[in-house]
Amino acid sequence: MAIVVGYLATAEGRAALEAAVRESHLRSERIVVVVSTRQDEPPAQRAEVEQALAAVDRQLASDGVEHEIRLLDGGDVADDLIGTAEETGAHLVVIGLRRRSPVGKLILGANAQRVLFDAPCPVLTVKPDPA
Repeated sequence: MAIVVGYLATAEGRAALEAAVRESHLRSERIVVVVSTRQDEPPAQRAEVEQALAAVDRQLASDGVEHEIRLLDGGDVADDLIGTAEETGAHLVVIGLRRRSPVGKLILGANAQRVLFDAPCPVLTVKPDPA
């Protein structure tokens, strides 16, 4: 069993990862970090993503968190998260949400909405600390 977390090197992604680590400690479950990239992504951007993931890997290892990092080239974030959750028998999916204007709060992002509705397990959504 696992906790699947959608990650990007953004404030939202870091908040999701932090929440997943807390849940991992509470549940004694490993974390599967999922990063979706596009196949046509420029090499420089791909290198930045790989560098960020290496830092995440080092941090999780130094914190003693059992984990796996998956860099997927599907390009569809929702499909990658849902598929990984199904494959690993995840107990939880964690995703970060952006802060939105009052009108934007009525409209949830398409990927987040698909994960919420189609994930085979509960989904924890988190926002970054406003500070």
